[in-house]
Parts: sequence; C-alpha cells; structure tokens
Amino acid sequence: QVQPVESGGGLVQAGASLRLSCTASGIRLFLNTVSWYRQAPGKQRELVATIADSSITTTNFADSVKGRFTISRDILKNTVYLQMNNLKPDDTAVYYCNIFQGGENYWGQGTQVTVSS
Repeated sequence: QVQPVESGGGLVQAGASLRLSCTASGIRLFLNTVSWYRQAPGKQRELVATIADSSITTTNFADSVKGRFTISRDILKNTVYLQMNNLKPDDTAVYYCNIFQGGENYWGQGTQVTVSS
C-alpha cells in the first residue's frame, strides 16, 4: 500500500517561506508523477504543483503560485519538496501530497499551512 507522508507545515507570517516534504515507503517517487494539492476551508481541493517522473521531469504550477513556489525531488532521500516563498494569507490551506502510480491516486493525510497577515 502506497502511503504518502507530508511534513513541514506550520504557522507563518505573510512573506515568509516554508518547505513541505512528501515521502513514501515502498515506492520510488522519482519513477512516478507527484503532485501537491491544497484545500482551504469551504473550497474545493486544487492542484498546486506537479513534477513528472524522471523520464520527463517537467513541472507545472497553478497560476496563483507561479514565481513563488517550486517543486523538486531528492532521489536519494526519496522525497519531493514544495518550496513556498513569499507566502500570502490566501495560501492558507491543508496541503496534500498525491502520488500517481499504476493508474491509481494515493493521498497523504495533509499538512496544515497557515499564513497570517
């Protein structure tokens, strides 16, 4: 069973940075597409960033985070990171890691990011 595990969330002030991490046992993340989603209270879950598997290694970002967020991976640590800079109150949400493997989506439990103004 693939189980993503997120970490790195917290409470920060506007303009600060955070780095979220996603790892999973029993699976090599660099062979799969990994995405970060977020869900704010009362809103639908939305795609934030995606990094494709190592055969392509393309990245995509939601318009709302372009220029502020980056996504990367450390193959040796089997971890995908979401670096979030210049955070805004609108970035407040629970952030989820998603791993797409074999036609299936696997979700982590999420990590809370709260940005105060």
